[in-house]
Amino acid sequence: MNRPIVQSPDGVTLVGGGPVSKAELALALRFAPVIVAADGGADRVLAAGLMPEAVIGDFDSISAAARELIPSDRQHVIGEQATTDFDKALRSVQAPFVLALGFTGARVDHGLAVLNTLVRQGGRRCVLIGSRDVVFHAPARLEIDMRVGERFSLFPMAAVTGRSEGLEWPIGGIGFAPDGMVGTSNRVAARRVVLAMDGAGMLVILPRARLGAALRALLPEGLPRGA
Repeated sequence: MNRPIVQSPDGVTLVGGGPVSKAELALALRFAPVIVAADGGADRVLAAGLMPEAVIGDFDSISAAARELIPSDRQHVIGEQATTDFDKALRSVQAPFVLALGFTGARVDHGLAVLNTLVRQGGRRCVLIGSRDVVFHAPARLEIDMRVGERFSLFPMAAVTGRSEGLEWPIGGIGFAPDGMVGTSNRVAARRVVLAMDGAGMLVILPRARLGAALRALLPEGLPRGA
């Protein structure tokens, strides 16, 4: 296994080249103060008046101006084309968790590839932040505090089964699959929702306002101070 490019005791905010709002960036940095850019995400970071700790990718979308401004020892080219820049960057970061933004809201094919990576690298605690949602790969067991009536969507990226407590429509006994039954637009029926999954492959999609709740559920060691 190659040594990580970025090693951090704090959470990492990973910025892609897609649309990134000031609100999304501020939200991510509240929890994860270390900034890493995936290729063209470097331009997004610089436009916000910030400097990334590292830029990782195949460098086919970063601007020449960004390469001039960012110190060369922070630029890490991974030239292979078998994986996306999101995949390259995520596997190159060693941190308690990663918040990824700028990877949704642009091209559909890029968005699907990002969701594929969330599942393939499901052992990493990574939460994708969008304009309205947060998305993460469901661990074997998840206990999360929610508000009754909130949206709690599940989307399978593989054939998977599981059980639930606290959802309006329980998932027990259902065989989920990307070309079959999906669990979008479920709703919270109790303040605590519990999922127990029988295997990998299920994505959890929550309102963006529940980012803190998602991190508390995914980080048994607790959130960083000040978050």
